[in-house]
Order: sequence, then C-alpha cells, then structure tokens
Amino acid sequence: MEIKATTRLTGVFGYPVRHSLSPIFQNAAFQYLGLDMVYVALEVKPEDLEVAVKALKVFDFVGVNVTIPHKKAVVSLVDELDGEAQESGVVNTICCRGGRLKGYSTDGQGFIRSLKEEGRFSPENKSALVLGAGGSAHAVCGALVRSGIGHLFLCNRTREKAVALADHLKKNLSFTSTEVIEFSQRHRKAVWKDVDLLVNTTSVGMKENDPLLVREENLHPGLFVYDLIYNRLTELLRNARKLKLPHLNGLAMLVYQGGISFELWTGRKAPLAIMKKALAKYRGGLGKA
Repeated sequence: MEIKATTRLTGVFGYPVRHSLSPIFQNAAFQYLGLDMVYVALEVKPEDLEVAVKALKVFDFVGVNVTIPHKKAVVSLVDELDGEAQESGVVNTICCRGGRLKGYSTDGQGFIRSLKEEGRFSPENKSALVLGAGGSAHAVCGALVRSGIGHLFLCNRTREKAVALADHLKKNLSFTSTEVIEFSQRHRKAVWKDVDLLVNTTSVGMKENDPLLVREENLHPGLFVYDLIYNRLTELLRNARKLKLPHLNGLAMLVYQGGISFELWTGRKAPLAIMKKALAKYRGGLGKA
C-alpha cells in the first residue's frame, strides 16, 4: 500500500488498542478496491477523547471506529446519531462529512449477521443470557431485541448496571421481557434451563488466569456459546468445544461490523471475502475458535 499526500485517513480510537486486528482487514479491503485510504490504530486515553474527536475535523478524517472504553462516552461528542446508535446508547463508528460527525452503532448488526451466517443460529423467539452490561452488551442486546429475541437474562458483576441496561431496553425499544440475574447466582441450574444462547460481552477470559464465568456443567446440549473475546481461546470456548456445542468467538463479529463501517465510509460494498482472507492469513481462521 502506497501512502501519498492525497491518502485519506480512517482508524480506530481505543485504550489500549495495539492489539486491534481492524487495520489488518480494513487496509486489505482498501488495497483490493484501489482506494486511496489507510486505516491506523490510534491509542486515545479517556481524558483525551474529546480532543481526539475534535481532531477528526481538523485532520479531515473519513471516519473512525470506536472501541473500549469509549463507546458510551463518545455519544455526547458527535454532532448527530444514527437511529440504532441512539437506541443502543453507544457509538462504535464515526463518519465525517461536511464538517459534521455522525455516530453509528455497527456492532449489533455485525453480531447478528455473524450469528446467523457463521453460526447458523436465529435468535427469534429464543432466550439469551448476556454477561456484562457495558457498551458491547448494549449493542448486542439491542440487536437481539430487533431480531425478535423472546427473553433476555442479564448478568453483570455490578447489578445496578444490569438493571440500567434493562431499563434502557424498556425505554428505547419497549422491550420488557428481561430478568436480571445476580452475579453470585449465575451458576444456579434454574438460571440455565431455558437459555438457548450465551453471550459473553465482558473482558473476562482475555488473560490466562481470569476467573471462570460459567461452569462447564451449565453448558447444556443445544446451547449456542458466543464469546466476544478473540485474542485467545477462552476457557468458555474451550469448554464449548469440548462439549461439541456450537460456538463463535469475536472475530466473526469484528469483521462483519467492520464491513458495515467500511461501507459507511466509502459507499462501496465491503469485500468481506478479502477481509476474512486477510484475517485468516494473520490469525489462522475466522469465527470458530
């Protein structure tokens, strides 16, 4: 890829962000379509986020992705929000046009598309247990509701955040079929008997010695396990694989949400096959850990 004086800028804001795989597949897509654009990882500390967002206009960025821990904080810093971003209360993609910044949420769409296309799982009229209540959980839960999920069990270490997520879904999507599970009660068998889909949106599992969120005994036949972590084979996914349960890691969601961002920035159809190939070459495979 040749960087020229005319090259337009895109990237990702996060902290930390050096582990990001987005530059791998986004730059492969730009190169494949012959677009004079480049995608870079930009480490932005929380206290510097407002300045960084303002700089997007100064440096005439095409747009950026936004990842942990900025997805909620950036909502108040853009000029306008897409409908889904407004409903979910998080932004993971910013488009810069005509001196204005518009925030979008592509995580939910990427999650659902990967779940259906890579996982062959439809959430319609099913029940899901979602671990976590941060930005990713907001996007995932919103997408599940829009896809016809029947019931949501919400579990977070801080109960108040899970309650706030349930209230958010009620207020913004008129969805009331939620149940908050106390974190200390998450291993009870009664919690698991009606769960069809388990989604881990927390960072627990990123490190080798992280505590076990879900006991193996609760991973029952027919359960689909989706762990948004993609930097390693987590204990949760290792147990799902051991029990021969259908499962996905976060790489599938990453590439699909990235494809939507790509289309928002360029107006071109994302070459998903090329993006997946670039990831596969770098990581040795997409989706299933």
